[in-house]
Amino acid sequence: MMDATAKPLRVPPEISVYAEQHGIFDLIQKMVSSLLTDRPEDPIQYLIDMLKKSGGDEVPRIFILGPPASGKKTIAKMLCDQINAVLLKPEDFFLDDVSERVKEALSYKMSNKGWVLVGFPTTREQAVLLQEASVMPQHVVLLDAPDTVLIERNLGKRIDPYSGDVYHTTFEWPSDPNVQKQLVKPDNISEKETAKELLAYRRHYHGIFNTYNNICKTINADQPCIDVFSQVLTYVQQQHRSAAPFTPRILLYGPPGSGRSLQAALIAQKYSIVNICCGQLLKEAAAGDTKLGELLKPYIEYGQQVPDNLVIKILKDGLSNFDCTTRGWVLHGFPRDVEQATELKDAGFVPNRVVFLDITDDAVMERLTLRMTDPVTGERYHSVYKPPPNPKVQSRLQRNPKDSEDNVQHHLDVYHASVWEMEKFYDNVIHINADQDPHTVFEYIESCIVNPIPKKIQKPKTAELHV
Repeated sequence: MMDATAKPLRVPPEISVYAEQHGIFDLIQKMVSSLLTDRPEDPIQYLIDMLKKSGGDEVPRIFILGPPASGKKTIAKMLCDQINAVLLKPEDFFLDDVSERVKEALSYKMSNKGWVLVGFPTTREQAVLLQEASVMPQHVVLLDAPDTVLIERNLGKRIDPYSGDVYHTTFEWPSDPNVQKQLVKPDNISEKETAKELLAYRRHYHGIFNTYNNICKTINADQPCIDVFSQVLTYVQQQHRSAAPFTPRILLYGPPGSGRSLQAALIAQKYSIVNICCGQLLKEAAAGDTKLGELLKPYIEYGQQVPDNLVIKILKDGLSNFDCTTRGWVLHGFPRDVEQATELKDAGFVPNRVVFLDITDDAVMERLTLRMTDPVTGERYHSVYKPPPNPKVQSRLQRNPKDSEDNVQHHLDVYHASVWEMEKFYDNVIHINADQDPHTVFEYIESCIVNPIPKKIQKPKTAELHV
């Protein structure tokens, strides 16, 4: 038992950064989950083999479920084509001798492609049996539509007995006359039989949903097929929120006038993280009675650019504070180019959220060149967004020389010269339109902070609806 009088051991904050960068928490969680699911005879060797396998547990494992005529088979086929996964059907599970292809697909630790299971399970009992058999999906999609729509779709189904392709008398009719002649009406699609199947589906719907509620999304199937597919693809390429501890390290990057300072202040206030403004840190350091402050004073007083080595030293001291390492930070004003970003990375400070605030040059000019300050009250005004209240105040307003068109254009040119390389340097950059209400911008940034970064979405292939 720990001695209460002894000072508790404090784990260095750098360990949490390392654990986050390498996904240690999620790795341990997956290892324990796999052990409990598979119950291997040799747990140690099982874990060794699992760790040697690179990326094998990241392949897609998806259920596409829904009532009759919801388009689940069509969406599943399109999804498999898009993400190069194996399509599995309910009949694959009912064969006396399950094929090696199915066995390999279900064992995601052995497969490099992943799988999409369509139309199964249909009850909670079947879902539990799949869990006991270690068939665990990453994402579950429930397609749904009003019963009247589904009945109408089902009545129009026609099947090509030679190819197995499904067509519809209203939504998708083949252009080939020979194919039209050989289409047949499938069995059990009458209004009465369809209503019976829908009633059975609705009876078991909540059991399925409750089984997979943490990884399940219901999508409206009563819309064009390409829209349904786009929503499904977007969902299955999202990462679920991790239970691992998360310390925000946010970098706001954008041109002058994009609102970096305001957004950083809002983020810091909302989430109690440290607001690191590079310019403010330099001014505070220059005001201090230190050797470093003496070196900084000439640059600050004459408005010259501070050498990168001095900036990095100041930032390293600020970002190394205990509050920053434990509560997190939001940085803006640095880096401005790839060289500075590399130096920041080499110093050990890697952001886990990089937000680019995008805005046009014309909008920047309007924001900056038309703003003025009242030297008496210190109040800031803008000719368009916040005009002075009366002519007296108008007459004494002053414009900062930094807001001249030539100076603003110079800073914009510097920004444009580096923005493309900066986007290549950082992975998973989040782009936000900064030319809108600041609180709208903040809400979007906030959603990107609290939610996992989505995987890059591939452009969906155009397809027609087969029901």
